[in-house]
Amino acid sequence: MAESFGSDAERYDRARPEYPRELVDQVVAESPGIDVLDVGCGTGIEARQFRAAGCRVLGIDPDARMAAFARRGGIDVEVATFEEWEPGGRAFDAVVAGQAWHWVDPVAGPAKAARVLRPGGLLAVFAHVFQPPAEVTAAFAEVCRRVVPGSPFAGESRPAEEIYDVMFTGFADAIAAADGLGHPDRRRFEWERTYTRDEWLDFLPTTGGLTRLPPDALAEVLSDVGAAIDGLGGSFVLPYTTLAVVAVRP
Repeated sequence: MAESFGSDAERYDRARPEYPRELVDQVVAESPGIDVLDVGCGTGIEARQFRAAGCRVLGIDPDARMAAFARRGGIDVEVATFEEWEPGGRAFDAVVAGQAWHWVDPVAGPAKAARVLRPGGLLAVFAHVFQPPAEVTAAFAEVCRRVVPGSPFAGESRPAEEIYDVMFTGFADAIAAADGLGHPDRRRFEWERTYTRDEWLDFLPTTGGLTRLPPDALAEVLSDVGAAIDGLGGSFVLPYTTLAVVAVRP
């Protein structure tokens, strides 16, 4: 699944949201320099944000299609998983991962980040948490049970906040256990965005459970979810929480 997102890199880049400016500014301000390694950079969404904040960014991504898209946006990218990537003696002031750290080995990842960070450098991993209105969530779960019964979306009843809290607790625990990194600091950033029906249906196919669906099944999912949004007047406000774990190499 980690290498399925490049099937429509243009849509991914268009539909996926950026990260809060406050988060980017904090990482830049707390790093000892401007060299940033972006793990799982995808199409370059956060890489472009860090570049705009004055950083020199190198991306790593296992999907050559995503890497090619990011390069078209001016980001230097090397195609590899973080575990297999060879730093070649290079060191960085920050290692960041947006919406990607769950694809990285929980033991090898923090250890490798510590090795490539300069003293005082930051490891910052972050991801968005969101839960659409109940009507949209219910319609999505119901059509997934019918069309893709094996999908995690079909049987998941826990709130997104709970799922991500468990995930980020795991990230923090693994980072705390790694040699060469200080105690992890957990942060959260609250914001919101209004989605029209078309914008949400553009976003949905970029999510992991849907990237590999055949066209007819995806069309059925989007039709049912679209009908639910129509019932809300054609748009909705989506509250976002961006969670982050930050640790310093002493």
